[in-house]
Amino acid sequence: MISPKPVMTPAMNSAVITVLNVQADDFDQSLQALLAYDEEDNAQVRETVRDIIADVRVRGDEVLLELTNRFDARNVTSPDELCISKAEMQAAYESIDPIVRGALEESAARVRSYHQAQLGAQGNAGNWQYQDELGNSLGQRIRAMQRVGIYTPGGKAAYPSTILMTAIPARVAGVEELILCVPTPGGEVNEVLLAAAHLADIDQVFSVGGAQAVAAMAYGTDLVPAVNKIVGPGNIFVATAKELVFGKVGIDMIAGPSEVVIVADDSANPDWVIQDMFAQAEHDEMAQSILISASETLTAAVLEKLPAAIDAAERSDIIRTSLSSRGAIVSVGDLTEAMRVANLIAPEHLQLAVADPEALLDDVIHAGAVFLGNDTAEVVGDYTAGQVMSCRHPARRAFPRRLASTIFSREPPW
Repeated sequence: MISPKPVMTPAMNSAVITVLNVQADDFDQSLQALLAYDEEDNAQVRETVRDIIADVRVRGDEVLLELTNRFDARNVTSPDELCISKAEMQAAYESIDPIVRGALEESAARVRSYHQAQLGAQGNAGNWQYQDELGNSLGQRIRAMQRVGIYTPGGKAAYPSTILMTAIPARVAGVEELILCVPTPGGEVNEVLLAAAHLADIDQVFSVGGAQAVAAMAYGTDLVPAVNKIVGPGNIFVATAKELVFGKVGIDMIAGPSEVVIVADDSANPDWVIQDMFAQAEHDEMAQSILISASETLTAAVLEKLPAAIDAAERSDIIRTSLSSRGAIVSVGDLTEAMRVANLIAPEHLQLAVADPEALLDDVIHAGAVFLGNDTAEVVGDYTAGQVMSCRHPARRAFPRRLASTIFSREPPW
């Protein structure tokens, strides 16, 4: 039975994040409004991306040069200037901070180990055959793709983990050739990103971003070869482009903004909870971080500490916008109610920051990756555990379905 819970007092509310209470009469409407996206804006993006794709198909590298100069504030005059060589990747790998290089190497080793275990668990690389009652032989043979294209954000928002999490599984699966497209705003090349590309054995790297990069990988240009499948995250233009070229090539998913839902009880450390919310909020202004808790002590501490923590964060402007426009703290009566709300949201990442996370695992119906316990931060999945595939299509809330969740847990180091 859910115990009545008073609505938070105005003094507990915060200008930096929305505070909702499940007992409020308008809770369902407020939650849906928080989760909604502007369809009109999506329609405008779709029209723009459709034009870019059509232009790339017709004019190829000429469009890549024009749009790279326009969107990335560069001044390239030849397609060759969009190529980043293997020698440059190796030089970047050798030049970066040894601590960062060591972290990349450890992450790459762990990701590779995870996917080798995954491949082994499928038995005979997923190939199977049987004979039916009529004597017919039926079965399946799985072959690795010949060429896969990876997209990753560049500049200040570069995530080397994206390369490790996409390229290494492809190599383990036996993909013959990997190409990478990454924007370099202002001509700024992220050395750590190139170091990750070196570790992951990327064959070709092109400093091209946006919808035009997706179109180039889908249809091919004189510079960029056409691929069998495109994977990796990007902004709404990149996601829309992947949607529009699907069918011509395979894609991993139609990704929306990053999400994390944290279900927490009194055992959770408020400072850790805040940093876990930031791990998603820092991605972009449309990212969504939601804390669900029945603990007034925890929610009050988070609300009190949040403003100063935002000010101290490296990407404070993005975090502040993300939390104020799409973030929330949801007050519930108990953990059963917390899981009901979490399943309504159907998050990309679900963190169970509670004393007994295993007890809640069977209650997870709609989630992508599930992280068990206070010592298992969501970034474990982002950086070192292995590729996480989850449902990120906006329609998932209209057509709920049970999702296969990837589960992570980590023992405390003491």
